[in-house]
Amino acid sequence: MKSRLKNNCIVALLMAFSFACSDKHAEKPALLLPVLGAKQPANPEGTDTIYHTISKFSLSNQYKETINETTTANKIYVANFFFATCQSICPQMSSQISRLQEEFKNDNDFLVLSHSVNPLHDTAEVLLTYAGKYKAIKNKWHLLTGNKKTIYDLAKNDYLVNALEDDGTPEGFLHSELFLLIDKQSRIRGMFDGTDSIEVNKLIEQIKLLKTEKVR
Repeated sequence: MKSRLKNNCIVALLMAFSFACSDKHAEKPALLLPVLGAKQPANPEGTDTIYHTISKFSLSNQYKETINETTTANKIYVANFFFATCQSICPQMSSQISRLQEEFKNDNDFLVLSHSVNPLHDTAEVLLTYAGKYKAIKNKWHLLTGNKKTIYDLAKNDYLVNALEDDGTPEGFLHSELFLLIDKQSRIRGMFDGTDSIEVNKLIEQIKLLKTEKVR
């Protein structure tokens, strides 16, 4: 009897240990999309990760409203860089964003932030006219202006793309053609060519996929 009781206790302990281990490994769901940017362990055990995130910012939109990290809190958004007088890739990019916002126009958890790389020219009034040309939806698509250095630093250090003034170019400015997909934790989850409709189709599908991902 004692031997049987002892064996039953051992089995029970092994089952409890097995459950605890499996539960530990199931603590966090797998990410459905990669997280881009530098990563570092959050603790010596390496059981958690600190990801690159978009830092705090404060800019102004086409309605002279302040747009900052509070605006994007707990929202998925797409960020890009442009300028109103650009005649090369910006019209293509803005047309694709117009299509993108139409896809998610009834989704209150989705935004678009377009940052001007020529903020001295692109005032709120200029951006409002530009917004009208591409039928930007209020509170959905924010066209942003502000301090030039702040915007350029935000592009380079946070969104990990190029944005700069270059007198050697026909239009005087250089900026990335990429659309950046940002999740609800302010992490970069994808980069897509904003001049390519097929790439934007992929972006739309990945936004939908990201919306099904559990927070971790």
